[in-house]
Amino acid sequence: MRPQNTGVALIGSARTPFLNTATAYSPLMSYELAAYAIKAVMQRCPSAIDDLGLVVLGTVLHEINTTNVAREAMLKAGLSSRIPAYTVAMAGISPNVGVSNICDMIRLGRLKVGLAGGTDNFSDVPIRLSQPIRRSAMKLRNQHHISGYWDAVKSLRIKDLALDIPKSADYTTKLTMGQSCEAMGVRFGISRLACDEYTLRGQRNATEAIRQGLLAEQIVTVTVDQQQITQDQPPRISTLDQLSALKPVFDPAGVITAGNASKFSDGAGAVLLADVDYARQHDLEIQALIVDYQWSGVDDLNHEMLLGPAMTIPVLLQRNQLQFSDIDVWEIHEAFAAQVLINRTCMADPEFVHSRFGYEYPFGEIPLDKLNRWGGSLSLGNPFAATGIRLIQTAAQRLKYEGGRFAIIATCAGGGLGAAYLIENIDP
Repeated sequence: MRPQNTGVALIGSARTPFLNTATAYSPLMSYELAAYAIKAVMQRCPSAIDDLGLVVLGTVLHEINTTNVAREAMLKAGLSSRIPAYTVAMAGISPNVGVSNICDMIRLGRLKVGLAGGTDNFSDVPIRLSQPIRRSAMKLRNQHHISGYWDAVKSLRIKDLALDIPKSADYTTKLTMGQSCEAMGVRFGISRLACDEYTLRGQRNATEAIRQGLLAEQIVTVTVDQQQITQDQPPRISTLDQLSALKPVFDPAGVITAGNASKFSDGAGAVLLADVDYARQHDLEIQALIVDYQWSGVDDLNHEMLLGPAMTIPVLLQRNQLQFSDIDVWEIHEAFAAQVLINRTCMADPEFVHSRFGYEYPFGEIPLDKLNRWGGSLSLGNPFAATGIRLIQTAAQRLKYEGGRFAIIATCAGGGLGAAYLIENIDP
């Protein structure tokens, strides 16, 4: 095992409760959710506020009135306007981009302390007028004669009155993530029973973690219309019979149901990162070290859309001279139970790993008893750009709680993208 003890210090984190879409967060905008997380993480590390040099937030669902949601959120949270902020987008791994950018700038000596996070509120979907109407409206702005108004609107049709609602399908493939995952299931093979059993396991893990208060330290209270929200939407509690009775959603012969797929959720999260020497000089608790990260794209968008973990983890391990057996904690985003199980199967297959990367790259099976032990997106919800922050929080907590040294965090994302992180507990 290669000793690391290098990297960027995670010194604080906070997230809002994750709630089902179209529930209590409906009155809030995405930047307001993010402001709760930012304010909380700075309150938890007040001595670092004066040296905070940058805020980066990721988001998937962009609100046109807050195009730089990072800037609006940090101002709402009460941070100084002298601190710059920018927003990044890389589908569901957008917060991972923010974390990576902050880490790189700290390593380059450009920052001592930086804040990264993510926010998404699907209760506030930006619905637009149709493109023909938008184009006509822009032409109308420049017209000063009645004939010009007529020219601008005469090409419009009844169908143009339909609203332009954001679609869940991938723009290039025209497939939803669920349809793409079903295609992966056909290619790599996965059973409905395995998906339902994995889902049930996750529900039980999440329920037990909540009962023990393990997730409570991640969460900051959000107040909406005088209602204080202090915990995640409770996980579904199912039996195997109940899960197996559900019909497939995307393919009548498929394996994905409403029970073994993650829910649209609302939420936000943030992490505070610092130079290791700075953290030690200021007596700040180093919760974990972010050692390294890896991005990827898949080979086949039509049949491998959610294969991001399998395309990143072997590369990350190889670069750090680690094997699958060296990893104590695994936290993998669960878009669907099938997606996690397929990625796990691929990484355990030497033919898959060696054909994609080469014979020097490690392969191995992720032990289920080390994977998402406190629940995952299937049970806790999936507010896209906040999920990556929850994964980092949970991995760091689990390393401390379980006495482990290394953790891998991995996520798939729309567009056939993937991200993975290696983090280390400096005091295992």
